[in-house]
This record gives sequence, C-alpha cells and structure tokens, in this order.
Amino acid sequence: MVSEMNTYELEIFEQTSDYSELRLSSGEGRPKTRGVDKAAIDRLIGVVERQYSQHSVTQQVFGSPQLLGLGTELAAFLDGDERWLTPILHHPPGTTLRITVAGQLRHLPWELLASDGAYLTVSGHAPLLPVRAVGTNAALKTPVTPGNRPLRVLFMATSPEGVEPVLRYEAEEAAILDATVRTGTELVVEESGTLEGLRFLSRDHGAGYFDVLHLSGHATISETGQPVFVVEDEFGGRVDATADQIAHALAGHWPRLVFVSGCLTGSAPGGGTVPSMSESLVSAGAPAVLGWALPVGDLSATDFAAELYRSLADGVPLDRAVTEARQHLFTQKRGNWHLLRVYADRSPLAPMVTPLHTKGRARIQIRPADQEFLDPQTQLSRVAARAAFVGRRRVIQRCLRTLKKPQGTDGAAEALVLQGMGGLGKSSLASRLLERVPTHQRAVWYGRVDLTSFRELASKLSFPTVEQQIEADKLLADDRASLLVRLRHLLRVDGPLGQTPCLFVFDDFEVGNLDERGGGHVLSAEMADILPALLKAIRETGSPSRVVITSRYRFPAPAGTTVVVESLETLTDTEQTKKLANLPNLRRGSSIDPDIRTRAIHASAGNPRLLDWLDLIVAQPSLDIDGLISAIEGEADRFRRETVLAKNLLGSQAPELQKMLAKVNVIELPVPAETVTAVHDHPDATSHIERAVQLGLMEEGTDPETRRPRYYVSNILRPLIRPLLTDDEYTEACAAAARSLYKLWVTDPAPPLPAS
Repeated sequence: MVSEMNTYELEIFEQTSDYSELRLSSGEGRPKTRGVDKAAIDRLIGVVERQYSQHSVTQQVFGSPQLLGLGTELAAFLDGDERWLTPILHHPPGTTLRITVAGQLRHLPWELLASDGAYLTVSGHAPLLPVRAVGTNAALKTPVTPGNRPLRVLFMATSPEGVEPVLRYEAEEAAILDATVRTGTELVVEESGTLEGLRFLSRDHGAGYFDVLHLSGHATISETGQPVFVVEDEFGGRVDATADQIAHALAGHWPRLVFVSGCLTGSAPGGGTVPSMSESLVSAGAPAVLGWALPVGDLSATDFAAELYRSLADGVPLDRAVTEARQHLFTQKRGNWHLLRVYADRSPLAPMVTPLHTKGRARIQIRPADQEFLDPQTQLSRVAARAAFVGRRRVIQRCLRTLKKPQGTDGAAEALVLQGMGGLGKSSLASRLLERVPTHQRAVWYGRVDLTSFRELASKLSFPTVEQQIEADKLLADDRASLLVRLRHLLRVDGPLGQTPCLFVFDDFEVGNLDERGGGHVLSAEMADILPALLKAIRETGSPSRVVITSRYRFPAPAGTTVVVESLETLTDTEQTKKLANLPNLRRGSSIDPDIRTRAIHASAGNPRLLDWLDLIVAQPSLDIDGLISAIEGEADRFRRETVLAKNLLGSQAPELQKMLAKVNVIELPVPAETVTAVHDHPDATSHIERAVQLGLMEEGTDPETRRPRYYVSNILRPLIRPLLTDDEYTEACAAAARSLYKLWVTDPAPPLPAS
C-alpha cells in the first residue's frame, strides 16, 4: 500500500485593505497565524507578473536560474520569519498543501516553490504538491473507497476543422494504453468531440462509472475574457465551450478527476480576476481538475498523461500520482514541468482503484478489437493495433452515427459498407469502429462465408447465460425453418441475443462473397441467402445490432434493407504526417537517407499499407534500396500488389471511362462531381463515375465542409493512365478543372447539405 502524503491547509484572509492574515494548519492542534501587509503582497505579485508571463517562460530553457529565483522568493513569502515551511518539507512521502486564497495570490505559480537551490514540488524523497482549494463541495475527511478493478477513463479528444495545429490525440490515447498495459485500463473514447456526445456517453454509463474524464484539445481565452475549451459540432466545425457548458453536458455525472489537457485551462485571465476553467469546473461539482497554466507542447502533455494514468492504474493516490508525473517531466528535462495545476474541493485525493494483485480484483472483459482480425493461416493480426491507428476522424464520426442510429430514424441502416481500393485501411477502420462501440459483442468473418461458417456465429459471442448459448446453437443448426425465421428469433427482444447487441463484421467481402455480373458485382449464391436474412432480421426485430462490411467493390443492397456506403480516400497530408510519426524508418529525423525517405513516401501515394511495407524495405541493408525505389516508381505493377489488380480492372473498362480517370488525375486533390464532369464532358459521365467508384478505380469521399461527395483518382493509377492523354488533352483537362474549381470554390460556393 502506498503511503498517504501529509496534508496541510494554507489560508490567506484579507482582514483590511492594507493587511492580511496567513493561517497554516494540519487539521490537528492549533493553527499557526501571522500577518502580512498589502505592500509585500503587491511586490510579490509584481515580480511574478514580470517573470512568469507566457513569453518569458516559453523563452527560458530547462534549469533557468530566473525561475529558480522566482520559486525561492515564493517560498520565502510562505516561510516568513517563523520558518513555516521548513518543518514540513522533509517528511516523506511528501506534503499536499491546500491553498485557499482569493484574487491574484491564488494564481501565482506555487509549483515553482524552491528552497536551498532545489524545487520542492519535484523533491525525490518529500515532494510538495500545491492544490488550489475551491469551495466546500465535500468534507475533507469524507472516506473514498477505491474500486477493486482496473481504472476507467473516459477519453474525448477534439479536433475541429481549420483549428491549427492538429494535435496528435491518437498518440495520447496510445501512450495511456501503453503506460497502463500491466494493470489494464478501460479506456472508453468519445469520438464525436461534441458536448452532446459527451452528455450521452456519460449518461449511458451512469454516475460514478468513470474514474477520470480526460479532455484533450485546444483551449483559449475568448474575446469576452472567458476561458473556453474548443470542441466540435456535429460536422466537425469549431465550437467554443465554457466550463458551465461542459458541466451541463455531464449533468452531475462527475468522475473523481477531470483532466482538461489544453493550453491555458489552468490559467485565470485578468490577472486572477476571472476564474480559470479548471477552477470553474470544480465550482460546478468536479472533485478535482487538472489544467495547464500556459501553452504546453503535445509531447509533454502526452508524457505527463501517460505517467499520471500509470500511477493511478497502479492504485496510487491522486496527489502522489500527480507528483510522480511532474517528477517524470522534470527528470526528462522538460522546461514546462511546472505548468500543471491542481484544483480540488475538500474531498481526499485518494486512490481510485486497488493495486493489481488485490484479492477479488475484477479484470477487463473486452478483447482488443485487432485480435478479432487474425489471418487464418498465421493467426497474426491483419489490422493496425489500437495504439497504431491514426486519422480517419470524420469518417469514423460518420460511421459511428450510422451504427448508433436507432431503427426508424433518419439515416438509420442495418449495414455499413467500408469500400475502397486495397491497402487504404478498410479492415483497420472496421477494427477501430469495434473499439469505439464497446457496448456491442463482436462476430468477425474473414473472406468467403458459407452457411456452415455462418452457423459458427454463436461460438464467436459471449452470451449472458449458458442456456442462451445452447438455444442460439440449436437455432442456427436447425434447418427446418428458413434462416430469416431463425435469425428473427435469435434477435428478438426475448431471444438469445435480444439483450446482447452485436456488430457482425464481414471482412474482405469481395473474396468469395461477390460474383461478377454485367460488369459489376452481386452477392454470391450462398451470401445471397445469408446477408439479406441477417439484415432483414435486424430491421424487423428493431435490434440495435448492425453489420459492417469491408469490400473493394460496391454491390446492390438486398431488397427491403438499408445499407450505407462509406468510401475511403487516401490519407490526407495531416493523416500521413501522423502515420509517418509511427514508422521508425520513414519518420522525420530517422537515419534513413533523406532522399530515399522522400521518394519512398511519394511512391506510397498516401496508401497506409504501402507506407508500412516501404518502411520495412528501406531499413534492409542487404537490399538495393535505390534500385527498389526506382523500380517502384518506374514499374509500379511489379512491386505494388494493388497496381496489379488496378491494371487488370482498368484494361477491362471502356476507353472513355479510362480517359475520364486520366483527365481527373490531373487534379491532385479530391474534387466535387461538377469538376469531374467539367473535365470529362461526356453524356455518360455520371455512369462512368458510378462505375469507377464501384470498382474502386476512383475514390469517393465526403467533403467535411459541404458534406457533398468528392472524388479522387489515386496516385497508384498514375503510371497506368497518364499515357492515355496527349499533351493537348492534358492541358485542356487542367484548364477545365481550374475553371470549374474557381467557380465552385470562389465565385459560387455550394452551401452545405442540411443535417440528416
């Protein structure tokens, strides 16, 4: 059991306009008191304002003597002639100093307190933790019982369109998971980045379920001088949320800790005359809130969070956990180690969960989703692990809205199809969606599915009771009734899966489940029995279960069912940058020759699978790397598996469709349908677009601003289709595209589609 830190109360009361009283107590015996005049306070505040501004702090390097001097002066003010601090500083395991003071004094950087040339808050044997006490929401001695289970964290990152810089929130999530892998952490992610999503998720889990709410994003001070946290609207637009709005969204479902990991969330505007966002959240009901006093870098914020949750998941008390995370930043020589501030009510900063080997401690029941996507032969995962996934934020948000829409509401569908060329990450996206819907059981099939393999459904799921498992096995094995009748019985409210929502995933659906017909694709004979029955059973029973399909090709939705298709595009520049940061050899600053690195990234054409493959190749010393890259650039079909298929598909299409792809390919970014038809002035342009998208030769995505379809010809096709245009045709296509885009984006921009 980790020893509790000693707790002291420091209060400063203004008795007259020129005189204040300081009071120090430990809760036992008579408190110490002394007076201090206003001139001394004003002088201290003046020194801090000059030396601890955003500019002055960010310009200083680690170990700045100026900050140490400021910390020494702060400590001398508290210590006084009576040496108040001296006797409490050397008692392991350390001291939590609850500071109750109003106005500008409250918001001085007490985290810099220093004595004898050393910072007190990062002391190795007896650290000091300043806590800005807020109100009297809870009695100081109210006992807090830790949960005998793994830590539960609700994680919400926000990344609105147009807000720079784009934060690496995926890395923060991954770091938390990695730091707590030994003890386990139930990390539930709210993906929409909206206050509405936060409200629903916290309400669905109920009060007291989560130990921590972690909000990651940008924060600032509004034009009216109020602290705001930048969240998203339904379509990824920017919304500035106040502390009151965040509190309203939580509706009293406060966890033990709220970490508002954004710049200035622990800073009080107006020289302390306006409460910080962190303080306001405590006033609204949060027991404890962490925030940053000044802008903090992505890397430091992520490292601090990882160390904090490592300690909390180990059963360490909250005050010790914060102290250990701060010490970690300090030992890593991070210049912003002192920026984290703690605000809290009067409740104890106690452990949230028990240590790992506590008797009877519960275990996490949910299996990582990437382990559902195993290669049948190697039994290795075929998708990006949760910690390695990046990007696709808007796609994920749209997909989750589709999967969570109740039957009978606008936009509801029984199935979601993730469609696109190979290597774009369809299966990894499906795995990500499973992680984001932890309320649903998972049943995943890979490749060809016949009736025999589909009957294994019951063995892929965990049923509430053994009796329900047996009943499900019998239903699926009994051929006397049609599959639709049996699935309806399985999914109805009183059936074996009536109270167990599921996600049924058919991965690599084009392998054995689709037949070519009339230049397109239709369900195979066996799948034509399975998929319509499953979708109709979901629809007719009103089940919350859904189907997710990954496929290169589109196919007609079964009659009487609703299917939503989400087409994947190649990675955006921002997504590719995040992807590269996870690759040891292609990341910026690696030891790989910069020219080879640049050429390999360009050769990948934004395809995540090719990026992974090229990252492995460039690190092989026995290979002729320059020759390989040259071969990939010059003879793509020999080295790119995706291009082999693309070449065959392209050659089987009508010449005019091929020429359309070549013309659209002059535009190296996704464009709306109007621009496609502008460069491809052909009476069958619409059918050509539909055909190219259906075969995966053209990517169809959704514009985040207008929410209208947009199209893009992957760079993978470039070596194959550029020769299809003469120089004059190429120039003409460029001119037509420029005229169209100028009209659509400058002179006559299209309004966004109405919300569904």
